[in-house]
Amino acid sequence: MSTRRSEELTALERVALTLQHKEADRIPVYPLLNGISRKLVNASYKEWALNADVTAEAYCRVTERFGLDVIVTLTDLSVEAGDFGQKLVFPENEAAHPDFSQYLLQSVEDYAKVEPLDIKKGARMMEHVKLCDKLVKAKGKEYPVVAFVFGPLGILSMLRGQANIFMDILDDPDAVKRAVKAINETLKDYVNALISTGVNAIMIDTLFSSQSIMSKGMWKEFEGVYVKELAQHIHDQGCMVMIHNCGNGIYFDVQIEAMKPEAISFLHLPDDCRTREELKEKYGSITTLIGHVDPTWVINAPEEEIRRECRAQIDVYKKDGGFILATGCEYPANADWRAAEIIIDEAKTYGRYDR
Repeated sequence: MSTRRSEELTALERVALTLQHKEADRIPVYPLLNGISRKLVNASYKEWALNADVTAEAYCRVTERFGLDVIVTLTDLSVEAGDFGQKLVFPENEAAHPDFSQYLLQSVEDYAKVEPLDIKKGARMMEHVKLCDKLVKAKGKEYPVVAFVFGPLGILSMLRGQANIFMDILDDPDAVKRAVKAINETLKDYVNALISTGVNAIMIDTLFSSQSIMSKGMWKEFEGVYVKELAQHIHDQGCMVMIHNCGNGIYFDVQIEAMKPEAISFLHLPDDCRTREELKEKYGSITTLIGHVDPTWVINAPEEEIRRECRAQIDVYKKDGGFILATGCEYPANADWRAAEIIIDEAKTYGRYDR
């Protein structure tokens, strides 16, 4: 269905139409300019990640300067794990990550330590709630604000280590499931707090739901059943669910079945699609596609190749709405801005519906 308009839409209006699988004035665009936004406020990565006032100012500035259509609140994947007690490392110019030499869970027996948290005592999660509140108040009338949350199995991997989890699944699968369930119960309270700020959607990072990490059946058993509950919990409150997964061979089918997401942010084609055309045909009317320019490729590619790639994606995906041009994962935090500018320019010119 076409809903083309001659007047300029706000980002919120443009994205709303796109999510309804209607054609707006142009396709929305947002390269994931997250960590790089710290440069606009002269903040260290640690200060940007830990201080909601600084983060909010950076996101407002990057959104205004580049004319982005969506604000996604990704800082790093350690937000929730830090509140569960995992020791973190904060490099000066890189995203925070667990101290890999000191995982919180040292053995299978340690899974019993993972219990639901009082999120009001979680410093990083509550700072993220504060960030969302500030962004909604500052930009929520013009821009959609999407709160980024790591999925329960991903959080557990931050506490135990991915390789260890695979061994533990073989040795004591019930212990792993109990821990995932405890984390998921915490996430329900967490998303309650995020939704109360007025965010438009919760984007859940389902890192493990791809061929690059685990089988489809294993994901359904060890995370799918839990994120199904979480997604339903979010939908019950009138908030949208989005997925982010930059894994190779992402499982669109089982995630859509479990989570009924309004949109999926992805880097690689799903495991059951050989071409972009097949992806558009199979899933383009079911969920909104967000992606999928390769962020590691784009920062070194010649300008004409970047434009050619953006146009190729726009040609395949833009018909009938349901497509947002973006990088398939975070834009490199220490890169030059130029590649992002090209992506944005292509969306705003070649991505128009009236051309």
